[in-house]
Amino acid sequence: MKSGILCSRCEERVKKGQITKLDLDTIKLLLELEKRFPDLENVRFHKSSEIGELLAIQLDQADVEKITGGEAPILRTISERLGKKILVVGYGGDDRRFLEGLLAPLSILTINTIWLPDASTETKVILQGRLPRHMPVDLENSKRIANELRGMTLRIEFERQ
Repeated sequence: MKSGILCSRCEERVKKGQITKLDLDTIKLLLELEKRFPDLENVRFHKSSEIGELLAIQLDQADVEKITGGEAPILRTISERLGKKILVVGYGGDDRRFLEGLLAPLSILTINTIWLPDASTETKVILQGRLPRHMPVDLENSKRIANELRGMTLRIEFERQ
């Protein structure tokens, strides 16, 4: 990416649709910001997903804190450059950790797998408390992001309706 030319392996992944134009644009922006934010040098990018005014960036779980930590100047800069709200989620690790990052600041009470008659599954997430009047997280966007980044079909409920 630094040279502007992809290696043959990456070029093949682009042709197969494993790497999208959005992924390439996100990687390019992260590379540009490396000069200003040295913490980005060793960040391992996996995927990005755009839903409306939200851009979800999936990094190695260990790298999430580098972008979201402290006063989050990297996150703020990315958001300003793209004119979008940015959500950084972890790659790898267990589903609970991924979902906690996706649904923060809401607290997860439990996560269950529902096996459907057609042999597919849904992940049922029960959030603590009641449905808030002003939702801090767009649940529909969260469902779409989970599906795009992890292939999860989410069913989200609150402990007390």
